[in-house]
Amino acid sequence: MKDNRSRQGDSATATAPTTTGLPFLRAFRSVNYRLFFGGQLISLTGLWMQRVAMGWLVYRLTDSAVALGTVEFMGQIPIFLLGLFAGPLLDRWELKRVISLCQFLAMGQALFLAFGAMRGTITYVQIVAAATFLGAVNAFEMPARHSFVIHMVERRDDLAPAIAMNSVLFNSARIFGPSMGGLLIASIGEGTCFLINALTYLSIIVALALMKTTPTHKGPGKTGYLADLAAGLGHAWAFLPLRRLLGLLVVISFAGFPYITLLPIFARDILGGDATTLGFLLGALGLGALVSALTLAMRTGLEGLAKRTALSIIAFGLALPAFALSRHLPLSLLLMGTAGYLSIAVTVACNTLIQSLVDDDKRSRIMSLYSMALLGLAPFGSLTAGFAARTFGAPRTLFIGGFLCLLGGLAFFRGLDSFRETAGPVLAERGLL
Repeated sequence: MKDNRSRQGDSATATAPTTTGLPFLRAFRSVNYRLFFGGQLISLTGLWMQRVAMGWLVYRLTDSAVALGTVEFMGQIPIFLLGLFAGPLLDRWELKRVISLCQFLAMGQALFLAFGAMRGTITYVQIVAAATFLGAVNAFEMPARHSFVIHMVERRDDLAPAIAMNSVLFNSARIFGPSMGGLLIASIGEGTCFLINALTYLSIIVALALMKTTPTHKGPGKTGYLADLAAGLGHAWAFLPLRRLLGLLVVISFAGFPYITLLPIFARDILGGDATTLGFLLGALGLGALVSALTLAMRTGLEGLAKRTALSIIAFGLALPAFALSRHLPLSLLLMGTAGYLSIAVTVACNTLIQSLVDDDKRSRIMSLYSMALLGLAPFGSLTAGFAARTFGAPRTLFIGGFLCLLGGLAFFRGLDSFRETAGPVLAERGLL
């Protein structure tokens, strides 16, 4: 099959700048990637404002940790239920059109929340419904966006910097969005955050419209939908590196990431703060994650990345209990930044390795599994964490989650030799080692 990226090169590089020197700038040789980066940075900042506003609004309306966990559950469970079936469809559909449609749908969801919050009529049930709708949109948007990255860069060895820079923009937004959201909530309410988020979707919609890419539409598969679905699952299970990377993501998604859901409890009840405190905690998390992503973007190859991934999740498993013990905001901010650094070190490395190892004709199916593992299982962790926090308290809940991440990291570390033996030849053949 002819490589679409070679055909896309002319339009992508017409105005590309010279990027010798700094490895992470290689992705910006493509004008398409520069458009994507700018539009997505604005859009994600608004999304993080909405996320902190939604969490605070739910806790204000319900005063319930279980309610917080339930909203997270309903917002992400569609990724688990629909993600598996989205992959084969995305391998056939035009990815840019799918991503654009998803932005319009997400904008409508944000406007619905803004209207209800500003009128003061919004209910907990409506928030749950809106979160569920956005989750269904994300079940298609996330794997489509991940799969589309390789069509925005010039060469395969630009993929790793592009993935790392995607994390840079995500976590830049995580720094500014929650802090801005916390300040806006305290001054003019949650509804403004929802409205601003709705408007920021225009940035990525315009960016996508300006891109010149080779169409990714492949049409109906020769073997049928179910056969394509089975082939994707079979490949993910039979190829040891993919199986272990996806398994590691399952562990950190279920046991590690629910700490974000519990942050409103730590901000108000344990640290004695308010919405601004929550914004600062999320901002520290984003700052640590940003530093981690920049560190990964500076790498010039994939050598040693699997070992770094194992050590990072082990350290993450130790950072969560340390945060749970803290009762002082400065220390909590430091530990939250550490957790952010380590969590991104794991997820970006897994994303980079998976995208570097996967075959192009199965990319959307495997990235759908990636989305399921990273976010689709998170609702089960969030809901479990909500009930555990009500029963045992939020600090003990983080202790348990950290311990499970520690065990997962140790298991991955023990299997590094077989991982290298299987993945090494594939990466070497593609010139990535």
